[in-house]
Amino acid sequence: MDQGEEGDEEEAWLQLRPVEPLPSQCCGSGCSPCVFDVYQRDLARWEAARASKDRSLLSREETQSCPSKLSPETFLAFLISAVDRLTEDTYLVRFALPGNSQLGLRPGQHLILRGTVDDLEIQRAYTPISPANAEGYFEVLIKCYQTGLMSRYVKSWKAGDTAFWRGPFGGFFYKPNQYGELLMLAAGTGLAPMVPILRSITDNAEDETFITLVGCFKTFEGIYLKPFLQEQARFWNVRTFFVLSQENSLEQLPWSYRDRTRFGRLDQDLLEELVSTCRRKPFALVCGSAEFTKDVAGYLLHAGLAEDSYFLF
Repeated sequence: MDQGEEGDEEEAWLQLRPVEPLPSQCCGSGCSPCVFDVYQRDLARWEAARASKDRSLLSREETQSCPSKLSPETFLAFLISAVDRLTEDTYLVRFALPGNSQLGLRPGQHLILRGTVDDLEIQRAYTPISPANAEGYFEVLIKCYQTGLMSRYVKSWKAGDTAFWRGPFGGFFYKPNQYGELLMLAAGTGLAPMVPILRSITDNAEDETFITLVGCFKTFEGIYLKPFLQEQARFWNVRTFFVLSQENSLEQLPWSYRDRTRFGRLDQDLLEELVSTCRRKPFALVCGSAEFTKDVAGYLLHAGLAEDSYFLF
């Protein structure tokens, strides 16, 4: 092979080299494999193929029993069947599944969404709130932020569009009757992972786990999924409370909410009160902003819960 052919061959291999992901392509949720893990795997495969001068090594894929099955490493396309605006900045989006198939997530697990804005690929983590056994669809609760890149992408969605997801991810695996009581502490869309866990308990007549769910929102109008939460609160083993940071008058709330609502923020005193009123020894689930999660973790430790007595989503 002359120098010209060697140069062409080298250029061809360089064109096949995997492209290192941008920081924006990492969702930051600690999922495994991360997009950088996938890159390192593909890079090692490319280096081995290049060393042996065998391009067929680049096309080897792990066999899957079902090509449409979710994969933590590969994004799959899902059709958007409905987009409902719940509040000024929050949407409930339904995605279609083939036939009567199920998504296959355990309650509380999340997926990674891939979006492209201004030619920049971004990835973010979201938790489906539909029942784990839902057939033919799954639903995701998404809050949009004024300056968020993914928010711009989501706001452009309409029924009939396609979105790309991979997963599942998540380190919390609920088992019926595993805990005496679950203390769910959620801020805003941090409610999302609580919903399928809560639903899985109340749908199972054999599961006698007590649940205390505390939802922290700015206003009463901003509380997500009110009908669902009201329905769940009718079960013998479920209590729901709300903490509203921008309300100050009980008289402005419906009667059914007045004895279950506090104003201000979830602080140490309120958390200790909630822990003390749990009917059994609680295991806490916490989800919200990074600041909320950090603060609540500190409150829980101060309230006497050990680090193995709570999980931070």
